[in-house]
Amino acid sequence: MSQTTKTTTLLVIGGGPGGYVAAIRAGQLGVPTILVEGDRLGGTCLNIGCIPSKALIHAAEEFDKARHYAGQSALGISVSAPAIDIGRTVAWKDGIVGKLTGGVGALLKKNGVQVVHGWASLLDGKTVEVDTADQGRVRIQCEHLLLAAGSEPTPLPSVPFGGIVVSSTEALSPADIPKKLVVVGGGYIGLELGTVYRKLGAEVAVVEAQDRILPTYDAELTKPVAAALAKLGVELHLGRKVLGLNGAGNAVRVQDASGAETQLPADRVLIAVGRRPRTQGWGLENLQLDRKGNALRIDDQCRTSMRDVWAIGDIAGEPMLAHRAMAQGEMVAELVSGKRRHFQPAAIPAVCFTDPEVVVAGLSPADAEAAGLDCLAASFPFAANGRAMTLESTDGFVRVVARRDNHLIVGWQAVGRGVSELSTAFGQSLEMGATLEDVAGTIHAHPTLGEAVQEAALKALGHALHT
Repeated sequence: MSQTTKTTTLLVIGGGPGGYVAAIRAGQLGVPTILVEGDRLGGTCLNIGCIPSKALIHAAEEFDKARHYAGQSALGISVSAPAIDIGRTVAWKDGIVGKLTGGVGALLKKNGVQVVHGWASLLDGKTVEVDTADQGRVRIQCEHLLLAAGSEPTPLPSVPFGGIVVSSTEALSPADIPKKLVVVGGGYIGLELGTVYRKLGAEVAVVEAQDRILPTYDAELTKPVAAALAKLGVELHLGRKVLGLNGAGNAVRVQDASGAETQLPADRVLIAVGRRPRTQGWGLENLQLDRKGNALRIDDQCRTSMRDVWAIGDIAGEPMLAHRAMAQGEMVAELVSGKRRHFQPAAIPAVCFTDPEVVVAGLSPADAEAAGLDCLAASFPFAANGRAMTLESTDGFVRVVARRDNHLIVGWQAVGRGVSELSTAFGQSLEMGATLEDVAGTIHAHPTLGEAVQEAALKALGHALHT
């Protein structure tokens, strides 16, 4: 196999949200940059994660709405029995993905970034080899190495992938909708996709080892989600351990705390027990970088333990969020160009796109107490919000957490339909050091869900207007 050698200032391994943003920003700043991607530009987020899952969530919601109108609707709408062509749905989803990934490629080219398609193998902190389909073996030498290899689904040893057992990747491109789906994992990935499949007509059972769904979220926030799942007919099997498939391979064996075993019939099994940093199989061990658990240890500039080797996004551990990776990537590009930056966000909002949605930013009441802060918290229900009523979605609330002494806001939480769009307001108020008085005194448009943000602040100050 022929081999060519390239040299560059910045070499980015991984073309996901963190890697491609870093490369684009470096290109804007005049830093010679090469990006290596073994699969498709856009990484997990654009291809098999954030974007396709939200597309299917929307399609499932529209189909479920149509089925609702086939029955009795308070709006006076009636339709004949709807049907869905899942092949066309997947093609529509793939079209969105194609536009976005194509856009990433165009932006990289526009900013002078060289893209090498192939799987990288690290030789040392300055040298990478890539086997490509069109250029043979390419050796790349760099001054700065940025690791943005992302994450991969965590396997479950008792139920290995294969046959009827799939990861989120396969679940996002179904050839058909199974009659019975068992979802192993009651976190955001499992519940988002479980809800999609239920709305598309599957019978769905969710198995979770903890005693409640979304165990990393505040219990008060998850109650409306659990109620909505029950209304949809999703079975929840909490506090259960998965033992494996039965002998016939058509049911999942689960065990409760007492040791009693039951079987859940399944035509398909989705393993959604989390994701892990992609650290195996590409020579990362040759660098002997310090670790934090399975992830790479980084400082507040995303530097690893080796000089001029950086790491961003999922490979650097939690929170595994695309927008965190993007912000880190932009910062590293600026540092390489000679600017001075540190990654010290006041908060990184996180959204769970269940139905209803959940969004959190900053500290919850429990987090504030654990941090030794004397805080007050106040919630405003969507049941008292006019816009929520017109959307037929009055379940949920907005909650604010603020210091008692100076009313500095330290956290926001919300659950309800469409609350993901409130994440921007939450993040901005925390980043800008807003107080309760700042938010309460800001005129919010009427009628909007955002009014609940103002009302929560007013309630914390003791004079909510609509409760």
